Amino acid sequence: EWPLRPGYKLYFERTSNRSIIMAAAAVKCSMVFVTAPSQEVAKSISQGLLKNKLAACINVIPGLTSYYEWEGKMEQDTEVLMMIKSTQAKFSDLSEFVKSNHPYDCVEVISADIAQGNQPYLDWIAKSCTTS
Repeated sequence: EWPLRPGYKLYFERTSNRSIIMAAAAVKCSMVFVTAPSQEVAKSISQGLLKNKLAACINVIPGLTSYYEWEGKMEQDTEVLMMIKSTQAKFSDLSEFVKSNHPYDCVEVISADIAQGNQPYLDWIAKSCTTS
């Protein structure tokens, strides 16, 4: 068995002459940002994301003040920010989970790719988001 570094997946591709190419590619990690109205909502969503292996780690940052326009009216709210570490492959399922468990009508779920980072940490994110 070929040793594969944590956080990498094997990909197989059949070429036109029927030979098989095998390659190892790093799992792409991402940070997903979600605002929530309270610590309690953030905790509940975080626990569900972790239980379902949709995220490796969620930081909940309190004390945000958000200013925005909603339905033609200027708004100001106190919120918490969830900084969710996951993989790009999990984004769709993660987004659906958040939207279905969040009290807002229009939920902020935005993602930024992690271009670089401490490789053992990125490997841990990939491993944590893998179902056995």
